[in-house]
Amino acid sequence: MTSPAQARLPEFLEKMEWELDRVMTFWLQYSHDNVNGGFFTCLGRDGKQYDDLKYCWLQGRQVWMYCKMYNTTPKYHTPEVLAAAKKGGDFLMRHVKNPATGKCNFLVTADGRVVKIQRKIFSECFYMMAMCELARATKDDKYKQEAIKMMDQLQYWVCVDDTGIGRPQARTNMLSEGMIFLDLVEQLTADDATLQEKYAQLEEWSIKQSLQHIQRDGSAILETVSVDGKELPGSAGRLTNPGHAIETGWFLLRCARKYSNIGLTKLALDKFITKPFQSGWDLDNGGLFSFLDVDGLSPTQLEWNMKLWWPHCEALIAFIMAYQETKEDRFLDMFEKVFDYTFSKFIDPDHGEWFGYLSQEGNVTLDFKGGPYKGCYHVPRCLLMCTQILKTILQGN
Repeated sequence: MTSPAQARLPEFLEKMEWELDRVMTFWLQYSHDNVNGGFFTCLGRDGKQYDDLKYCWLQGRQVWMYCKMYNTTPKYHTPEVLAAAKKGGDFLMRHVKNPATGKCNFLVTADGRVVKIQRKIFSECFYMMAMCELARATKDDKYKQEAIKMMDQLQYWVCVDDTGIGRPQARTNMLSEGMIFLDLVEQLTADDATLQEKYAQLEEWSIKQSLQHIQRDGSAILETVSVDGKELPGSAGRLTNPGHAIETGWFLLRCARKYSNIGLTKLALDKFITKPFQSGWDLDNGGLFSFLDVDGLSPTQLEWNMKLWWPHCEALIAFIMAYQETKEDRFLDMFEKVFDYTFSKFIDPDHGEWFGYLSQEGNVTLDFKGGPYKGCYHVPRCLLMCTQILKTILQGN
């Protein structure tokens, strides 16, 4: 018997394909810097620039997204998309990476002059992702070698010596680092057995780092733990981020599928995807909270009770992937719940793209489409991956 959610699978696919085109049209129309290369990311509701500063991790994300669309979707396999991606990649190589240190700038002017550098690795991570997908799009080995060089630098920083990042010496295990390397390894090695072997230990490290965040007898995924996997004292140690946990979950699920690892599959589904969703979903208003305190106290993050675009994108990917993997209706039911909330709250029917920031009650609080943290990445990546999985499910594969 077909369940109500199963009956809606064609509807889910149709609406997501439609939204993917609207979102990509927005960025293709409004974000290109045809003078300097790269992309403007500070865009208002209607696509008008409100600042010409360029956030470098969003530059890398947009290059990756354009190349991924070019490489996987015939409609976007066009000279225009590839040309924009190449100009973005060249901007990254010229103005974002410091060749002497390997560090990438966090913020630059429109023409590439340095404004800000962070003591984090995420600009470098998305620089690497941009280069490896650009290599697939162009078949130009210089981009692949640039990706490998950056990956080796990142591995050195996280596994050997992180002083080059410029951090204080006190170390913790942050979920964001373990999870991002799960994705970096997948992106770089997906079609290269030699690189899969080279970075196998880094992948194992990433899995171990991520699993250390299972705390409180498996009832919670804590955002930060000690380097030996213990809960930290204070509010920072009690912090949970449902979106990060769920995103880590589908990264782990993808990895488990690759190695037919049943144990890792169960951990990904139960601990990282299901439990954080159940504890993070607002039963009164709908939507996922941004942060929660595992003891039920108030988090110190001022936006803790807001509903942000990206956790809902991660949940959509995670639940449709979980349903594809298990064929269990509970995952499709959770997908349906997130789909209905997301498509009724975040979509802008007038100008395209999605709003990013809602109040706890689900009202738009900030109406810009791009800013320091929101660019051409989470929404189109979600829509692309979900449409690919939905097509596979509907084809019976």
